[in-house]
Amino acid sequence: MATLKKSTSHPYIPNTVPEVQQAMLEEIGVSDIEELYRMVPKELRLTGPLKVESALSEYELQRHVDRLLDRNRSAKETVCFLGAGCWQHFVPAVCDEINQRSEFVTAYAGEPYEDHGRFQALFEYQSLLAELVDMDVVNVPTFDWAQAASTALRMTGRITGRRTALLPATMHPERLRVIRNYLSPQMDCVLVDYEPSTGLLDMADLQAKLSADTATVYIENPSYIGHIETQGRDIAELAHAAGALFVVGVDPISLGLLEPPSRYGADIVCGDLQPLGIRMQYGGGQAGFIATRDEEQFVMEYPSRLFGIAQTAVEGEYGFGDVAYERTSFAKREKGKESVGTQTALWGITAGVYLALMGPHGMREVGETMIRQARYAADRLAELEGVRIRFQASAFKEFVVDFNGTGRTVSDINKRLLEHDIFGGKDLSGEFPAWGQCALYCVTEIHTKEDIDALAAALKAVL
Repeated sequence: MATLKKSTSHPYIPNTVPEVQQAMLEEIGVSDIEELYRMVPKELRLTGPLKVESALSEYELQRHVDRLLDRNRSAKETVCFLGAGCWQHFVPAVCDEINQRSEFVTAYAGEPYEDHGRFQALFEYQSLLAELVDMDVVNVPTFDWAQAASTALRMTGRITGRRTALLPATMHPERLRVIRNYLSPQMDCVLVDYEPSTGLLDMADLQAKLSADTATVYIENPSYIGHIETQGRDIAELAHAAGALFVVGVDPISLGLLEPPSRYGADIVCGDLQPLGIRMQYGGGQAGFIATRDEEQFVMEYPSRLFGIAQTAVEGEYGFGDVAYERTSFAKREKGKESVGTQTALWGITAGVYLALMGPHGMREVGETMIRQARYAADRLAELEGVRIRFQASAFKEFVVDFNGTGRTVSDINKRLLEHDIFGGKDLSGEFPAWGQCALYCVTEIHTKEDIDALAAALKAVL
């Protein structure tokens, strides 16, 4: 991080001419570039030149990277039961065909001078997703579910003028960290406990923590640990009685089967788009959405772009473009409610293709397949000695498997399962230490009865 003093400029980096840099520093009242990095701890700064080995040729670099990649064991060569925020679903070929078209291959939402239909494609995505979640307005996708939830909660803070958000104690720890960071310092996060036997929200604890400063109650359905929250309507009534808003985070692929949150009182719905035709990728393939009713108090609090359809000067002709652009940071710059830059528009188009292809009947069939397969897998694993399913509430595609009765750690079990070409469930012992040795298993429409039986047999051998 430390800046090396140079008297020459870099040919490919702008504003590196020493005189230009000095003029910029004087303009902002800083004497040295080092002052701009004062908030970075010294132990994290680079104090000398980068230790870069001799440069490889293009061919040598390609061989080196290929060798590294060959060490991986992907979900293509194994049967994978990992989920927890990045799930293996079937991706129809048409999703890849459309999202690899040159006019769409960018994260940018598009501009009129180079749009080539991207505005319309995103409008169609918004319309399809709005129908799925039973809301009126959907934004251009955020980076992921965590950002979508964070922004939704900040919206409730601005609408209500309050600063406390109540969230379930069972939510994804990584998502919670992002939310805490995103809401700080304007809003505080308070966790609501859960029922030990079911994992459902503890209604008494929720009621005790609601106050005149509660801006919102947030739940996830299905939850991070897999169960279906059946108390949604009661939670909404408690939140609204306290003058708070109700936000629900969802896995949208569940809504072909489960009732959309708007039907049980949600004011804002948010969630993840990755299950909708987007492949698992290391560091990519993530996108989030926010949906609300078509009411000014909600629409004007969206920081991200919204695309709509309108008539043009030519009779019978329609165009697509930004709705209420003046509320965004693009228009307000530093006075914007939140800063919004590059977003995951490509994944929105992909999700739109998936929804258009599947239709209502296809989405229902996928949901029914997953809930049936997950139930079969949970029953098979519960037959193993020392193994039990931790929570008894109905699950959608994920469930917590308790291995405490086996005397084995999840880490050891997962290592042994790899010998059978199986990725086991996500180890929860670090995230929820009070549960001991538990793992989150995920079963989707790609898992066959043979896959699940092979998992049960492999676990029996390992244990």
